[in-house]
Amino acid sequence: MKICLGIESTAHTLGIGVINSEGKILKQVQKTFIPEIGGGIHPRKAAEHHFKYARELIKEVKNSNNFNLKDINYVAFSQGPGLGVCLRVGAVIARTLHQTLNIPLIGVNHCLAHLEIGKLFCDAKDPICVYTSGGNTQIIGFDGGRYRVFGETLDIPIGNMLDVFSREAHLQHPGGPKVEKLAKLSNKFVELPYTVKGMDFSFSGLLTAAINKLEAGEKLEDMCFSIQEVSFGMLVEVTERALAHTEKNEVLLTGGVAANLRLQEMLKIMAEEHGATFYVVPKQVAGDNGAMIAWTGLLQANYRQFLKIDESNVLPKWRIDEIEIPWIN
Repeated sequence: MKICLGIESTAHTLGIGVINSEGKILKQVQKTFIPEIGGGIHPRKAAEHHFKYARELIKEVKNSNNFNLKDINYVAFSQGPGLGVCLRVGAVIARTLHQTLNIPLIGVNHCLAHLEIGKLFCDAKDPICVYTSGGNTQIIGFDGGRYRVFGETLDIPIGNMLDVFSREAHLQHPGGPKVEKLAKLSNKFVELPYTVKGMDFSFSGLLTAAINKLEAGEKLEDMCFSIQEVSFGMLVEVTERALAHTEKNEVLLTGGVAANLRLQEMLKIMAEEHGATFYVVPKQVAGDNGAMIAWTGLLQANYRQFLKIDESNVLPKWRIDEIEIPWIN
């Protein structure tokens, strides 16, 4: 039985998770940076937040009754993609534990971790993955030894789009859950730009139009309903084409926006129409978390994908389709 400690620090969340090779989470703790009302995530302030709480979270992990620090076999960290200054906080913590505990160091791709933790908890084998978060939005499937991106946002991610809209509407962070709650109070559709270009999609025009119509007097709940219907419709369209192209029989929704029940409903209907099974990642591991980094670290450890200190620089623009995946046949 192997145990890995994972550190997540790509953006607003500093998370530390510990998981064993049977997929059991032994500990999961985190602290999330909440931006000021009307503002977005300031990278430097988020990094300062992570440094502030790092010692506290490590202490929580150290005091766990489920294991002892000396039982940990590997330490993994989110090496990218993400905000450079935030990634570096996680890297510093990981390097320190690597040297203090004298255990192997593993660099994990954040996007890959979202997929692998979803597959673990849903027992999905070979799905088309709908990865939706504040930092990225992609439609992904495995083929030819690596994950391939079949479609992705051309500008801003869907989670970021929902957060920006909610801030403009003076809603409290995080915005996605607030938009979802208000959307349930309306069934009036306000026309907004629907932008799908080939297999890619764009949310910036939708965001601008939604903000303009809100400022022009449209009701907030109507705009929340409409922005969800349009943006989720784009995701479903591209996912459906990827599913038909690959002829896979599973669809997995993962990432922070996976918690949205309306998005789940729309994807489930589409998947069932194609005879595919629909899975959604459990809420406890949907957002950014350390457990997903730890689990992917264990997968990589089986193939001795370890780093030396001088190889552990962060990779803010690291794409998932650059990675060879030896653990999938």
